[in-house]
Amino acid sequence: MSTKATAEDIQQYWLDYRAQPTEELRNRLIENYFQLVKFNAERVWQKLPDGVDLNDLISAGVFGLMDAIDAFDLDRGVKFETYCVPRIRGAMLDELRTMDWVPRLVRSKASKLEAARKEIEAQTGRQPTDIELAGKLQITLEEFDKMKSEASAVSLVSLNKKWYETDSYKDVREIDVIEDSKGEDPTTGIQKKDVMKLVTKGLNRNERLIIILYYYEELTMKDIGQTLGLSESRVSQMHSSIVARLKDQLGRRRPEFD
Repeated sequence: MSTKATAEDIQQYWLDYRAQPTEELRNRLIENYFQLVKFNAERVWQKLPDGVDLNDLISAGVFGLMDAIDAFDLDRGVKFETYCVPRIRGAMLDELRTMDWVPRLVRSKASKLEAARKEIEAQTGRQPTDIELAGKLQITLEEFDKMKSEASAVSLVSLNKKWYETDSYKDVREIDVIEDSKGEDPTTGIQKKDVMKLVTKGLNRNERLIIILYYYEELTMKDIGQTLGLSESRVSQMHSSIVARLKDQLGRRRPEFD
């Protein structure tokens, strides 16, 4: 049974891999960061309908991790954990877009539902009610609710699909017209980064990650523990210690902010 690599081991793996990339060194790095792949795969998988294989997402995430390892620049001062997660999740989403993960039966139900909707709309000139649709399909309202829920699985679309064509060389895509409801004011983003730098200054790697993952990524203590390979109670103890130290530091620096 192999022992867990220390922070010094990982740093040496990176230095050696940059000097001479080998499959053995890359595998060591993959093994160290694999928990990040598994954690993100489970979070994506939980939001998907039945029929998606978790192992497919994990496999895609590993390829994203491999790309991140090859492209990572040690000299930029960015934590690899922060750098690789978007690539891991992006590889998983790319995999979902290429998979025909909606079962044939679900597609059939969606087609029947859409046909019934169009027929009633043509007759009445308005959107049909659920009761009207259930009657048209000759099923109970409870069965209709289940059918509608299952049929909604086919609503996953590619954001690169054309929304409409223009006279210019560039067509307008779905992603160009979707409102970003989570969009953040750039000024607020800069302020958050400044605060994060101030708060995490002087903390070690794990302590910084606990603060970032808990307050910025809004992960639970349990999720953070899984990411860092620590127990939930240990993360909670470290968090309490960090907060106490930060309160003391900010208290001593209060005159700077008056």
